[in-house]
Amino acid sequence: MIRVMAWMRVRHGLEFAVFHLILFVVKSLPVRASIQMANGLAWLVVNVLPRKASRYSVAEANIRAAFGPETSDERVYQLILGMWQHLFRMVCEMVQLPRHFRLHSCGDVLLFEKRDECVQAMCSGRPVIFLSGHFGNWEISVNTFGHFGFPMGVVARFMDNPWLQQWFKDYRESTGNWLISKTGAGADLSAIMNSNGMASLLCDQDAGRNGLFVDFFGKPASTVKSIALLALQYNALVVVGGAWRLPPEQQKNPRWVQFCLTTQDIMDAAEYQDVNGIERLTQDFTASLESLIRKAPEQYFWVHRRWKTPPEARRRRKAAA
Repeated sequence: MIRVMAWMRVRHGLEFAVFHLILFVVKSLPVRASIQMANGLAWLVVNVLPRKASRYSVAEANIRAAFGPETSDERVYQLILGMWQHLFRMVCEMVQLPRHFRLHSCGDVLLFEKRDECVQAMCSGRPVIFLSGHFGNWEISVNTFGHFGFPMGVVARFMDNPWLQQWFKDYRESTGNWLISKTGAGADLSAIMNSNGMASLLCDQDAGRNGLFVDFFGKPASTVKSIALLALQYNALVVVGGAWRLPPEQQKNPRWVQFCLTTQDIMDAAEYQDVNGIERLTQDFTASLESLIRKAPEQYFWVHRRWKTPPEARRRRKAAA
């Protein structure tokens, strides 16, 4: 046991050292060079690494489930390559964010969709639940609200490496937000809702046999029920949105990168207070997230097994119970 703990400390230390080396390299690179590096690494992952290591088959299955089995191999390849390019670029953007993104420069970095509606929701005096998925640059979204004086609790899975976890905690809380562990987040979320505060969650992962099955890209996907339950219990507003990187032809900021911060939909829990309210609200915010992903599907994390649990699994569980 002592040896295992000693090895874990060594491993965590090595991981943290490599992480800081990556930080140093990315901070030293000009923006254009960091984009070229991200694109090169993505090409290596997709074309050189064994496809099992890059989870190519998982991403391919998800893309065909979303866009149809007739989707061409070239289209699948381009989406997967674009996904890895986006992920590596997002790592670079996280490192560059404190240097390039401040309140006074947000106009150079962000375009807003439905900004006024979002501000009205945040100033309504009611609790607000912000929902998104592993789409676009989710760090930009929460960072922006903190800069504008609208801090929120951000629910995330804590890392096993305590040094890395502390770095990401400091990073995400640097603009006034605070981090909430995904494990046992219920009490913290209830406290936020009771105080008419704001919380940010991701809602696009498989919820297993206990989830609620709603359509996602036209296919039943197990989705967490707790978000709708929380919204209905506290009569909250549910805001679906995210920040996605604009395509090259729309980029007008030569110094860094431009994003579109989108408020896709705003749902009022007061309109779902009926016997089917939980299912309707869950379906509506899932459909809204789907519409958001369709804006830039190459910026979605397709390697998550979103349709891992088939609807039959819940029926079998009910029968066994």
